[in-house]
Amino acid sequence: MFKISDEDIVARMRFDNPWWAEEQIPKTYRNYPKRDYFLPFERLASQKEPHRSVVLLGPRRTGKTVMLFQFIGNQIEKDSNPSNLLYISLDTPIYAQQSLENLLGLYMSHVFPNILEDIYIIFDEIQYLKRWEVQLKSLTDSYRELKFIVSGSAAAALKAKSDESGAGRFTEFTLPPLTFSEFLRMTKREEKLIVGNRETREYETTNIKTLNEEFVRYINFGGFPELALSSSTQADMARFIKDDILDKVLLRDLPSIYGISDTTELYTLFTFLAFNTGNEVSLDALSKNSNISKNTLKKYIEFLEAAFLIRTVERIDKTAKNFKRSGTFKVYLANPSIRAALFGPIQDDDEKFGHVAETAVFAQWMHSRKFKECIRFARWDTSEVDMVFLETGEQSPLWAVEIKWSDRHMNDARLIAGLIILGQRFSMRTMIATTRTISGALPTSAGSIKLIPTSLYCYGVAKQLLEQK
Repeated sequence: MFKISDEDIVARMRFDNPWWAEEQIPKTYRNYPKRDYFLPFERLASQKEPHRSVVLLGPRRTGKTVMLFQFIGNQIEKDSNPSNLLYISLDTPIYAQQSLENLLGLYMSHVFPNILEDIYIIFDEIQYLKRWEVQLKSLTDSYRELKFIVSGSAAAALKAKSDESGAGRFTEFTLPPLTFSEFLRMTKREEKLIVGNRETREYETTNIKTLNEEFVRYINFGGFPELALSSSTQADMARFIKDDILDKVLLRDLPSIYGISDTTELYTLFTFLAFNTGNEVSLDALSKNSNISKNTLKKYIEFLEAAFLIRTVERIDKTAKNFKRSGTFKVYLANPSIRAALFGPIQDDDEKFGHVAETAVFAQWMHSRKFKECIRFARWDTSEVDMVFLETGEQSPLWAVEIKWSDRHMNDARLIAGLIILGQRFSMRTMIATTRTISGALPTSAGSIKLIPTSLYCYGVAKQLLEQK
């Protein structure tokens, strides 16, 4: 019976790291467009001090592996020795049962150039290794001259273990689904449709009709780079998202991480929440309709959020105080194209499109670290405001947005009555009501409300948050 030898493992390393011989990454990765998140990731991954390892988090299919290869390519272009760059994907069978230290030892004894400068050790699909966080912590402490970067798709598990064992030693970087601004750039439509000033963060469109068409395409197909760039993948998007993303997360990752025995319950709950994205739901109603206990529902929702599949938003009233029935909240898909994969593409004249457009806007804001801490929705009596940003540590709204896929409130202010009432009660910096096609300002008893087309607002939010990085 044959046994895998050290020479076999090193031979596989050489196969997985072709730049050691060819001095460049494979053409597939060289030609692939970079995410807008690449530069902030590169800055973090290249950082020497403080001495920390980088944990790259994110949902499946957001381009983490591509970004790692592009990082390697950039280091080679900056004259790093190609042999200083080690990439290992731990889902490769030959690396099974190998510890990080054993793999590092084989690299150092067979390939390592003995020059302790700009050496990057990258372990992809780290979730396949048991107790990876303990091993990485040990390597980080023992090899201060090396920079360790790990990534994986089981984001919930990675984050939990990173928080638990990596305090002061790991720095997390989250790569979310594609933003609307990235979608326009990658599909080569940004320059044709958007004009604006990056310093003032004021953007306009050259053609709102075409921008809205692209917004609909983004909602249906724009969440993931491969889906956005490939017409053949779009034609089979149900398989791409359902089989390659949802099934692996809901039927494999989450059950193995959290010990979920009834995956049917979890999948049914997620499907219901996906169909109702942008709607207010309550634990009481969910429990009655599903026959799942409220405590179990709470756990499932926490798991789905940890896996970057959904986000929940808490409710406040017109005084900006938290709603007493904490079991009521709004739920949003982390990316609207997941809904299209489950239930089919949606058109802009569908009665549900307003909720999906709202989901797209929230999907941009989810990239902000302050999202869970500061963003709420308000509802009282018959009035509602979709998005209210509370000052950190205060119950005082700084700004508010009512998201509409319509121009009717230009002539009927009752349609944005909640925003006006909230504006009268608080002196907010900004009040915005999005529209379908109209830009401008609407005078009201609460002051001027800024009008921005939803698609343009979505673009501007994505740009603003990325520039903050």
